[in-house]
Amino acid sequence: MALNNNKTKRALLGSGALALLGLAAVPLPAQALDGADIIRQRCLACHSETGDAAAPFSRISEQRKTPEGWMTTLNRMQSQRGLEISVEEKRALIKYLSDNQGLAPAETAEHRYLLEQTPNVVDNPAPAYAEMCARCHSGARFALQRRSEDEWRNLVHFHMGQFPTLEFHALSRDRAWFDIALNDTVPQLAKEFPLQSAAWQQWQQAEKPKLAGSWAVAGYLPGKGAFDGRLTVRDSGDDRYSVLIEGRYADGSPLSGGGSAVVYAGYEWRANLTVDGIKMRQVLAASEDGSRLRGRQFQRNANEIGGELTAVRADRPAILSVTPSYIKHGETRQITLAGSQLGGKLALGSGLELLKVIARSDSRVTLLVRADANTEVGMRTLRVGKATAELALYDALARVEITPDDSIARVGGNGGPIPKVRSSYRALGYAAGADGQPGTDDDLRLGYMPASWSLKPFDEIAEHDNDLKYAGTIDADGIFTPGDAGLNPERKMSTNNVGNLTVVGTVQDGDNAVSGEAHLLVTVQDFVKSPLQ
Repeated sequence: MALNNNKTKRALLGSGALALLGLAAVPLPAQALDGADIIRQRCLACHSETGDAAAPFSRISEQRKTPEGWMTTLNRMQSQRGLEISVEEKRALIKYLSDNQGLAPAETAEHRYLLEQTPNVVDNPAPAYAEMCARCHSGARFALQRRSEDEWRNLVHFHMGQFPTLEFHALSRDRAWFDIALNDTVPQLAKEFPLQSAAWQQWQQAEKPKLAGSWAVAGYLPGKGAFDGRLTVRDSGDDRYSVLIEGRYADGSPLSGGGSAVVYAGYEWRANLTVDGIKMRQVLAASEDGSRLRGRQFQRNANEIGGELTAVRADRPAILSVTPSYIKHGETRQITLAGSQLGGKLALGSGLELLKVIARSDSRVTLLVRADANTEVGMRTLRVGKATAELALYDALARVEITPDDSIARVGGNGGPIPKVRSSYRALGYAAGADGQPGTDDDLRLGYMPASWSLKPFDEIAEHDNDLKYAGTIDADGIFTPGDAGLNPERKMSTNNVGNLTVVGTVQDGDNAVSGEAHLLVTVQDFVKSPLQ
């Protein structure tokens, strides 16, 4: 059977498809979808039962991973080891392994950017790993696993067997890489990321929260802006939920959608929804007491188009967003607070005068506020009953940071199977603070501000190669779309549409225009995309 290699790789590695083409496994009966039984039926051709109740299966029982980590392992078993498993069995096995051999909330907290598929994160792994694991992987890839020392050692041997040229790569060939990996890196991994941990033992014993109910929600989506609303979660049994979301964007346009969610390990929320006709995905973590959800929502087929999302139970007083999050000396501005249980007494900080309550509900309060022209700059605490939030009161915009400050976009499309990977930008404003000097420790963070967007060549080479013409365009919302994949006969040597650019965001603050810049590298397609990289 002839297979399209790119499409096959994307199906297995990118979207997490659950069966290898042409290898349809005979599914177990529905009532038999128990994780241990699936392992016995599907995995014991290579693994074995140990007879040890604490670690019943060879290799498998000596690891702990996130849901995406277990999916990556099963994808590899399918594509490289001939595992035959149905869609239903694979889903059930990922659930079983994540629940019984997962990670505790404390163990994932520092590395959630990888689970949430946050683009353009520059991580900083410890020196012990920077020239070993992290020269190919993100620091989170190995930090989101837990293994016995023997299993970490087996992983090194697997790398050597699977990638026999590993020792000849840069940062390997100039030293005894294999000896360092076995004798130095493995003990360090076993110490920092051990199979057994107090955090996991305590979390296994803890009562897991049920997440059904009504939630106040707030977030951000590139191209649409900030939003807030209500998330309704209904229990479907076995840690599965149906989900409805209703709300509005900051410009007043409505937001609505729905879908389903699964919770792994008692707190790892994964939801697929269709919002305003667009397929979206939520990767969130529930707080240990089940009162809050926090993470990221993004387009299912373009994870770079997404943003933060926070939800709190609707029966708890909370302000989730303040829009805008700043007000200037002498300015009269409309401020909207979104959250839950916002029926209490209103109180503004010093130097702020409430002129009018424009609209008010339990989840949204819109106020007309005036800032004193002579009051001290700084953060002000807004109160609505027991709920509080911060508002920045400033005198002048001093500098603008563009986030992300270093980013990658990828050419694509043009009839090929791999789509373009865009990049989106926001302008973060700062006042100078008490010392009057921008860029110092006392700068006052104002929050994200509306900006106009442009591009320019990053350096002389980019200008000479006319990258600005070919590498892509940026729209009024700060979303950059790269050029088409493939050779371009208009370019020197018919090269493709890669480029090296600077993104410029300009914020207008009265008569004062303040700009910030960020670096953007437009490069080639990512031909093999794993759920975790």
